[in-house]
Amino acid sequence: MTAAAPTTRRPTWRTIDTAAGGLALDLGLYAVSAGFAAITAVTSTLLPHRAWGATATLGYLAAALAVGAQLLLRRRRPDATPAGLPGRWAVTAFAWATATLLPLVQQTVQRASGRTDRAQEEVLVVEHAGSRLVEHGTPYLGPDAIAALPADERLLGYTPYQPGMALFGLPRAFAAGWWTDARIWFALGTALALALAVASLHRPDRAPGGPGGGGPRGDAGGTGRAADADHPRRAAALLRGVQAATVLPICALTLATGGDDLPVLALCLLALALAATGRPGRAGIAVGLAGALKLFAWPIALVLIIWGATRRVGLRVTAGAVGLPLAALLPALLVDRDALVENVLRFPLGHGLVTSPAQSPFPGHLIATGLPGGRIIAAGLLLATGAAIAVRLARRPPRTAAATALICGYGLLAAIALMPSTRFGYLLYPVALLLWAPALHEPTPPTGEPAAPPLSANWRAPERGRA
Repeated sequence: MTAAAPTTRRPTWRTIDTAAGGLALDLGLYAVSAGFAAITAVTSTLLPHRAWGATATLGYLAAALAVGAQLLLRRRRPDATPAGLPGRWAVTAFAWATATLLPLVQQTVQRASGRTDRAQEEVLVVEHAGSRLVEHGTPYLGPDAIAALPADERLLGYTPYQPGMALFGLPRAFAAGWWTDARIWFALGTALALALAVASLHRPDRAPGGPGGGGPRGDAGGTGRAADADHPRRAAALLRGVQAATVLPICALTLATGGDDLPVLALCLLALALAATGRPGRAGIAVGLAGALKLFAWPIALVLIIWGATRRVGLRVTAGAVGLPLAALLPALLVDRDALVENVLRFPLGHGLVTSPAQSPFPGHLIATGLPGGRIIAAGLLLATGAAIAVRLARRPPRTAAATALICGYGLLAAIALMPSTRFGYLLYPVALLLWAPALHEPTPPTGEPAAPPLSANWRAPERGRA
């Protein structure tokens, strides 16, 4: 008697993601985003957010209508190109242009014309940091200088970023115009990093062991010998990851009104793409550039270094991932050490002259403010979570870029939820990382052909059963 073969069920997320060739989820994304933008335009207490919502609503609605037309075309002509992946890329680009870039340019032009309610505080802080970098050689004000400011201006005196962030404020130090607004340069940096990431991953000839598969260069990948049957699936996953970093409202709103997190996120995604395509040194440089902008990139750099260690290229990753942030910190440390410590350490840890306005109602904040000794409890939970992640990394270090992205995404999600002071907008990091991970999977080798070693022909995976 022959046992029936077990049936496999596709994961729920993949079923939703691939329904109607991905168009069903696209339609839901743009429709829900339009609703979010409309609610923001009506209810937000922040004027830059209201202005974004009024413009973005129309952009998202137009994108939703375009996807609806693609769905109709797909039903009539299933093989029609506009209803396939190229058409989805075109709508994504349109949505980013109308729901992100258009409101961004509108607000920068209105601000240059005299409107004082068309930029979040982050924009002013970065531009002031750029001016101080030119005048004093450091983007930071010392504690005495901050204390000398009027009480209602002390918050803007802080620059809670790494020194590299001041570079986006440099144009404003030399000219006043819409094009010198820091958000314009945030958008350019984001677009450049994402374009490089897509170019690294979107390769039809990428195959196991080839340049795109994480193996030795010059192997099967560039010859066409091993056609990559997984390419359409990975190309669709790449599009979904790009959508998460561009048109998702949490990213679109952030870039149009504040923007400092988006180049950091884009550089981290680029680092993971470079890791997935066998370029560990360049991956270290990309995440190092992100770490020179903001502390949020440092945990990602650490996990990438551990990934590199599993491939025996840890030093190549570390050189850029650690060297670039240290090189950025050194001048500020030499010019005014107290100012650096006050802005980069004391203020984010809640020991500055003023309190951070990051007070989104996540569990860590609710515990810190609602329970006796809540800050200690929240800090303990955060440390326990960090210890659990450290144990996971020690026992099962990530051996692929996809696993690295997943660990970073879930780790940052837990940290954001448990930090006593945090922002809702920080969720853009874990969301984008988790949706980026499927595009990083190495291709499946053709039937009968063994997969090549990941990064070096001399690297050997440990044999099963050995310690």
